[in-house]
Amino acid sequence: MSTVNHNMILSASGWRKVFAVSGKEQDSTSEIGDTNCSLAVFAAEVFADYIKAKTSKSNPIVICGIDTRPTGPAIATAVIRALASKKITVRYTGVVAAPEIMAFAKSADGFIYISASHNPIGHNGIKFGLNDGGVLNGQENALLVKEFENLCSQPDADSRSLAVFNNWDNKAISAKIIDDSIEVKKESLAAYTDFSKSVISALAALPKQKQFFDTLKSFIKPDSIGIVCDMNGSARSLSIDAPFYKECNLNFYPFNNIPGQIVHEIIPEPENLVHVAAKMEELQKEGKRDALLGYMPDCDGDRGNIVYWDKNNSRAQILKAQEVFSLSVLSELAYNAWINEGNSDYKPAVAVNCPTSMRIEEIAGKFAALVKRAEVGEANVVNAARETRAQGYNVRILGEGSNGGTITYPASVRDPLNTIFAFVKLLVIKDSTVNGKTKKGLYHIWCDLCNIEYKEDFDLCDVMNTLPVYTTTGVSEPRALLKIKSTDHSKLKARFQSCFERSWESDSLGLKVKYKLTKYDVVLTNGTKEVVGASDYSVSGKGGLKIRFYTDSQTPDSFIWMRGSGTEPVFRIMCDVKGSDTQKEKDLLDWETKLLLEADSLVQ
Repeated sequence: MSTVNHNMILSASGWRKVFAVSGKEQDSTSEIGDTNCSLAVFAAEVFADYIKAKTSKSNPIVICGIDTRPTGPAIATAVIRALASKKITVRYTGVVAAPEIMAFAKSADGFIYISASHNPIGHNGIKFGLNDGGVLNGQENALLVKEFENLCSQPDADSRSLAVFNNWDNKAISAKIIDDSIEVKKESLAAYTDFSKSVISALAALPKQKQFFDTLKSFIKPDSIGIVCDMNGSARSLSIDAPFYKECNLNFYPFNNIPGQIVHEIIPEPENLVHVAAKMEELQKEGKRDALLGYMPDCDGDRGNIVYWDKNNSRAQILKAQEVFSLSVLSELAYNAWINEGNSDYKPAVAVNCPTSMRIEEIAGKFAALVKRAEVGEANVVNAARETRAQGYNVRILGEGSNGGTITYPASVRDPLNTIFAFVKLLVIKDSTVNGKTKKGLYHIWCDLCNIEYKEDFDLCDVMNTLPVYTTTGVSEPRALLKIKSTDHSKLKARFQSCFERSWESDSLGLKVKYKLTKYDVVLTNGTKEVVGASDYSVSGKGGLKIRFYTDSQTPDSFIWMRGSGTEPVFRIMCDVKGSDTQKEKDLLDWETKLLLEADSLVQ
């Protein structure tokens, strides 16, 4: 008998590790071994105790599902048996996309979702949530972490967990739960379809939803817009995408859509979106002129950065993450203005993470919308949006611009379906006549706010040309990831502060003169709290640290940012610069890198 060494990253965004029994992150085995089985049992047990206390029910209902990773079924079996031992009523969906299970969980008391999102195939993990459509926040997650680590540290941890797993009654109950998954999956799909309609339309009443979708379909001419999707064997291959697009008069071109057949790297960044671009160009050559938008989800199906057809250059173009988010924000703010026309109580706002480009402030400013910033992490942004709504604001759109993750209220999780429909609404909702009066379309509203001449036959290239121009470090670029030896981020940032202030005063690199930088201020983000004008960098701890630079303007024209990853052993950095000066972005990021590495060497 012995304790169990968990070796897991226990973030609110998900508990993750390499679950493949070999310990190799690219291993596609379905075997997880006894230790990982024990970890799955303990994770389920602590959530069972948590949700019973939270709901005061003796038999609360928990939805359980997996993405298409090969280790998913083995982990699910352990989780279901552990939940059964705690008298939890389990409804198992089998393979399910993250937005789908979170929509379905609104009918239950909570959910456990087995996934490692965009991590390599040998990884897996567990997300926990209640019935509010999102994962647990950091504070609630910390409660589970404490109990989980306590269970792992018990002297008989391994034998006790395996006894739960091998118990005959638990086996019998879990077998029945897994057998029922086909019917449960049908319910899940129906719930997700209904919820998606409310999200895309921003309307709760069913008659108004129907009216909106009838109007939307009337704007979409036959064979005018087709959607290309590289499913890459993800959970979305078994979700609602195909029938939903068909219902909305949109053509759909999926490929690599056999569940579990993951044919290339999982993360939906530019290096993997090339497959969507190639397919789009192939379809165009075959005469499918409607193949205008494309996406690739990650394994759990909650991310989907965008590829579009550039008619001017006759080629498929991959949008940068910050561009995807910016266009989504533009569209949804314009759509909100469209449906709230004449509503004097309408107060728009946007919630974003700290490293989202300052382009968002410019876009939001055109709509007189507040921008609320929070620390990196989907849960942080979702909670920041909730806090802002409690203050009377309409937060229709939120997310993490740094990775293109768009969340559309009332959803609390990223969803490529909602992102695609943000683009579709922007492109097709044009000027119309309502009660004898002209009602301007979404892009026309934006053009008026920007004092730009509107033309009726616009395309996405025209819209992109109206975006404020910023040069921003890509989240997946090698130079955006630093290997830092320091594990105490507060001490590291304190040393960085000394290095930065000394460098600023001496201007040893000549950057103040070169770029006419006159001053700076410091912004710290922890959870939903943002502190502007901080004097002690170390206070941010493991949160975000941003330094904004000014020239003669009252608004910053650039910033550098840093934060240690909560799910990976890396330190993330980036730079955002107003305008198209790529050398300025490179110089400022190099400066940040140099000072961070210097600070890291001083705390060893």
